[in-house]
Amino acid sequence: MTAASAGVRCMLMRGGTSKGAYFLAGDLPQDPAERDDLLVRVMGSGDPRQIDGIGGAHPLTSKVAVVSRSASPDADLDYLFLQLGVEEATVSGQQNCGNLLAGVGPFAVERGLIPGGARETMARIRMVNSGSLATARFPTPGGQAAYTGRTAISGVPGTAAAVVLDFSDTEGSATGHLLPTGNLRDHIGGTEVTCIDNGMPVVLARAADLGITGYEPYDELAGDEALLGRVQALRTQAGKLMGLGDVTGASVPKTTLVAAPRDGGTICTRTFIPVRPHTSIGVLGAVSVVTALAIPGAAGSELAAQPAGVRYDVEHASGHLQVEAEIDTTGTIPRVRRCGVVRTARKLFDGTVFPRSKMRTGGADDITAA
Repeated sequence: MTAASAGVRCMLMRGGTSKGAYFLAGDLPQDPAERDDLLVRVMGSGDPRQIDGIGGAHPLTSKVAVVSRSASPDADLDYLFLQLGVEEATVSGQQNCGNLLAGVGPFAVERGLIPGGARETMARIRMVNSGSLATARFPTPGGQAAYTGRTAISGVPGTAAAVVLDFSDTEGSATGHLLPTGNLRDHIGGTEVTCIDNGMPVVLARAADLGITGYEPYDELAGDEALLGRVQALRTQAGKLMGLGDVTGASVPKTTLVAAPRDGGTICTRTFIPVRPHTSIGVLGAVSVVTALAIPGAAGSELAAQPAGVRYDVEHASGHLQVEAEIDTTGTIPRVRRCGVVRTARKLFDGTVFPRSKMRTGGADDITAA
């Protein structure tokens, strides 16, 4: 029996402001090429509508979490994040995803990978993509994962149970260095940028330097083809400087454009993933942006308001994201002491997903219909 006919056990979850399919590693093929082929067919990637899969026709809803018990003594769980393409049938493991990370702990309790505590559970999660460690704390009354609560996050309607995420060892997650070019500021095509990697490789620049205010709504940014071309040119050149090679078709680095806050926050942001605008901002992308802003002299840092202690209020296209960051700037090279965020997650369905069949050339039983 083929995987397409037998189906694969899957849980669809909202994690933060993203949505993705969560799988046990043991339920997927061990060979990465076979696994990726299966996931492309599960999501319906290679079609801008993803009509023949469970993807939502947007990078934020075309994501996969692969979870297993960890063999590392420092972690309870291993979490591999995979970004599935939408228009293109691609799978990338170049980056972490802090939004889907919010669902990993509850998913692991649901699947019996870790026991749920009587009131709450703390799980140490190794992010396989970078080897970084995150600690998630979430409610488990009676040992069961709970999703209802009073915590609201921008970009998600209603409220849900809080998932508190703390990160460690996120410096240089993809590039090996917090400042991967070796400089606090670089100039790319006349634009001053800071290239930063604290959980997510990000190119940070002033919105005004790319000809926008930084307050534009999502639809306006998405329809500005000239701007998207400038963003792509900027990130592809930055990718080479960051040691990532040719990133033309890659999902990293992300680009975040900053402006002075206008809604009581610390900074206003507009993020691109990697070229399509983000409806909010990614968790680890925000952590990297805040890290840069905490270093005096970074591009756009003069636009930031004074944060409330170690908590930064990041304004984005659909609201705010609170990020805590403690950065040691006393030495020659900045060092990250700790960083964290509060997210929510919710189980959407649990069952069996049936991937589309593998492509084949015509046959007698093929029927074409409009």
